[in-house]
Amino acid sequence: METLLNRKDIFGLTLAELQEALTPFHVPRYRAKQIAEWMYKRGAVSFADMTNLPKQLREELGAALVIGRPKTKDRLDSVDGHTTKFLLEFADGTAVESVLMRQPYGNSICVSTQAGCSMGCAFCASTLHGMARNLTTGEILAQAITINDMLRAEGQGGKVDTVVIMGSGEPLMNYDHVLGFIRLLHEDYVLGMGYRNITLSTSGIVPQMYQLADEGLPISLSVSLHAPHQELRTELMPISRKYPMEEVIKAARHYADVTKRRVTYEYILIDHVNDGEEQARELVSLMRGQLASVNLIPINPVAERHLLRPSAARIDWFEHYLTTHHVNVTVRREMGTDIQAACGQLRNQHLQD
Repeated sequence: METLLNRKDIFGLTLAELQEALTPFHVPRYRAKQIAEWMYKRGAVSFADMTNLPKQLREELGAALVIGRPKTKDRLDSVDGHTTKFLLEFADGTAVESVLMRQPYGNSICVSTQAGCSMGCAFCASTLHGMARNLTTGEILAQAITINDMLRAEGQGGKVDTVVIMGSGEPLMNYDHVLGFIRLLHEDYVLGMGYRNITLSTSGIVPQMYQLADEGLPISLSVSLHAPHQELRTELMPISRKYPMEEVIKAARHYADVTKRRVTYEYILIDHVNDGEEQARELVSLMRGQLASVNLIPINPVAERHLLRPSAARIDWFEHYLTTHHVNVTVRREMGTDIQAACGQLRNQHLQD
């Protein structure tokens, strides 16, 4: 991506790509790793910050290259201090949401892969304004680095420990950039994150699910299921017309077989829509024989969607039914309910304003 000043943006480049970008400057190859570590691990936003580079080189690089970082357009902090939602704006004015969740096991972040979403799910705020565009590898990575920089500045050894690719957008519809982001996260000159600390969530883009299984990356896969049969799932998730539930389940089974990683099926609980005994019974049948678990997500109501959250009693009953029928099940821990926790709500507010 070129900036308005026609300087090449190097944020999001791999070490090899960075070495290539530096070729016109006739610098030793080791300089590329120094620059990468400054950008990704030490929070440098300009070459002037890179004090172990010669001053003249810093000036030459600064005149020709730019380190593209978003600005924080908005920030919301939950009252309990556990959750922070960011609205980050890129150079072209496109803004996306990212969320920091301070969990007992460490700091987890949720990143977006597209500005908006085209999946059209009936319960989701991200899709209300459609999709603006895919994010680049650098723009996805910038969300993680921005939050990691903030945690480091807070002191006490704070850093991003786990990443969920579960924000706005369908990751597998932006496959190459998302895979580039995952691979960069793992590099020692970036965050050195283990692949097992990364989770990708998909609405069920079947060809790319098979492709992901063949990548040889032991990341965790979450599949947005939200209904135990095709008819209801299609009402909630229009993508199910193109990729029927039976094919999605088959691809998820393949992913588990190849990677030996347990697949998680995300199941949003919607009052008197998919939380009854009939749906619980069908879901138990669907899970039988799978290396999988179910994550129940009581819906965060979105005003425009007119879908309601089940009562605590109905949520408890549904969980108990699955448990007693030997399904591995969790109920998603509530975080950030006071700061528009549902994906897309903060961005939509700014778009309307």
